[in-house]
This record gives sequence, structure tokens and C-alpha cells, in this order.
Amino acid sequence: MTFTVAVDEERAIIPDQTAHQAVAEGAVHRRRYVTSLVRSRLHQRSFRERVLDAYQRQCSFCRLRHRELLDAAHIIADGEEAGQPVVNNGLSLCKMHHAVFDRQFAGVTPDFEIVVRQDLLQEEDGPMLRYGIQGLHGQRLLLPVKKKDWPDRERLQHRFAAFRGAG
Repeated sequence: MTFTVAVDEERAIIPDQTAHQAVAEGAVHRRRYVTSLVRSRLHQRSFRERVLDAYQRQCSFCRLRHRELLDAAHIIADGEEAGQPVVNNGLSLCKMHHAVFDRQFAGVTPDFEIVVRQDLLQEEDGPMLRYGIQGLHGQRLLLPVKKKDWPDRERLQHRFAAFRGAG
């Protein structure tokens, strides 16, 4: 096993007064890029594939079928003890509804009903809010064909309690 460490010049990382006054030609291009450290979940790709397959590659909220716009959302977060990367801890959601679910704008009951936060139901905005979020309220979640892949009701209960507490 090996690793590589890349070190930038200190003056390129921490600008000073003289750096602002005389910008070298290379520094202009350097500002367009940044080196970053990323922590990746090793199981995420296989979790996504298994969840999307279970839901027949469509959003369980809105039925959108464009694979490149679909994510596998965890019901119980990956970092929690019950947050295993198993299909019944996942929902196939489009990127919009994944954000809605993760940010507690909508929750899912243990009976697979989508519930939108009350303050959002009363809000007036454009068509995305009306049709994309408010219109989900009271709708039933699209479930996988195989019952063993259905969302775990205990996990949904735990998540829904957190949703109720967030509103």
C-alpha cells in the first residue's frame, strides 16, 4: 500500500498583501483548482445498485425513471448503528426528493404514506413546490416488487419520529 502527499507552496495557499498586488501567471490558473480530501463509503455503489434495482429504477416518491437523476437514500443514516447498507434501509429517490427527505421536508410513515411538513403545505410558491412536494402529501410510497426489499417499518418509525420532531 502506498500513498502520495501533494504539498502546495505556502504563498499559493495563504495569500498575503504582495500576492494580491502581483499575481504570477501560474497563480491565475492555480486559483481554478483545489486539492481536497474526500471520504467515500466503500459500499455506496453496490448499495445504490441494489436499491435502484429493487425499485425498478424509479423514484419511490414521484416515479421518475431517469437513472442519472436517481439516488439510494438511507432511511437510517449510514453513521448510525441501524444504518446498514441493506435494501430495506434504502429508498430509491430522485435527487430532488432525496434532498426533501434528508432535510426533513417530508417523511414516510411506517405504513408507507408520504407526509409533507405542515409549514410547507401552507406555503405558496411556484409549481415545483405545489406539484413536486405538496402534491406528495398523503400519497403512498412506491414499493419494491419483492416484499423482502420493502422499507423496514421499524427504521421508518425511527426516521418518522425524527421527522415529527424536526417540524
